[in-house]
Amino acid sequence: MQAFDYVAAKSLSEAVNLLTKYRDQARILSGGTDLIVQVRENHRQVGMMVDIKGVPEVNTLSYNGSLEIGASVPCYKIYSNEAIKSNFPALVDATSIIGGVQIQSRASVGGNLCNASPAADSIPALIILGAQCVIDGPNGERSVAVEDFCDGPGQTALESNELLVKLVIPTPTPNASSFYLRFTPRNEMDIAVVGAGAAVELSADHQTFVSARIALGAVAPTPLFADDAGSLLAGKPVSDESIEEACEAAKDIATPISDMRGTATQRTHLVGVLTRRALNGAINRIKEGS
Repeated sequence: MQAFDYVAAKSLSEAVNLLTKYRDQARILSGGTDLIVQVRENHRQVGMMVDIKGVPEVNTLSYNGSLEIGASVPCYKIYSNEAIKSNFPALVDATSIIGGVQIQSRASVGGNLCNASPAADSIPALIILGAQCVIDGPNGERSVAVEDFCDGPGQTALESNELLVKLVIPTPTPNASSFYLRFTPRNEMDIAVVGAGAAVELSADHQTFVSARIALGAVAPTPLFADDAGSLLAGKPVSDESIEEACEAAKDIATPISDMRGTATQRTHLVGVLTRRALNGAINRIKEGS
């Protein structure tokens, strides 16, 4: 492993000051399950590693009008939280399949987002839930929608002297729920060949779509917000025909590659399959009162 300096920051201001001083040589350690591997294998150069696990603001998890998840909150605290299980089930779907139990005890949703993998499981779930990224830097706080956060593989909207502090997710409306799933060759500790998430709101009688948000993973350089596909469902009856129309629209925006994990043709087909399952999964959760 390469040599680097290490500081365990105790406050946001200390972390920002270190990022400002070291700029492109500095890296934030939040969970570390991606960063440590990248540094060890010389895929990422680090001159200063800034550990923010001791910063109070990035370790908060609260639900009071909206859900706030600090950037360093580990996955297990999210999927074991009863309020999140009830109101944001897609987030439970996603965080419970990121690595194994050992990884989930350390890995954070904030770290998963900042790693900006096109196949990240948490990002489509965050997109469909309308999450906002709260970012801090020398010029103060700013907010960015999750769907605008990833610029490319491993690239984000963060400046070199900024860090992600927390994610803020609005409370879902009545008769709304969400669902995330992925396709992998193995059931556990694998990377998504394709991922799909859907959040839907239905009318009181569950017969009509009020709104829907659809997001995809592993089919483009960044996770995708299938805005048009979701918008197609608004005002439509809850039917196989309506869902199929949205699935075709989702497939239209996918630009997958062929690699050792799957072909572009297979991935495009899977977008339709998984989008259909995600929509039906969210609908069933509403009908079941989940």
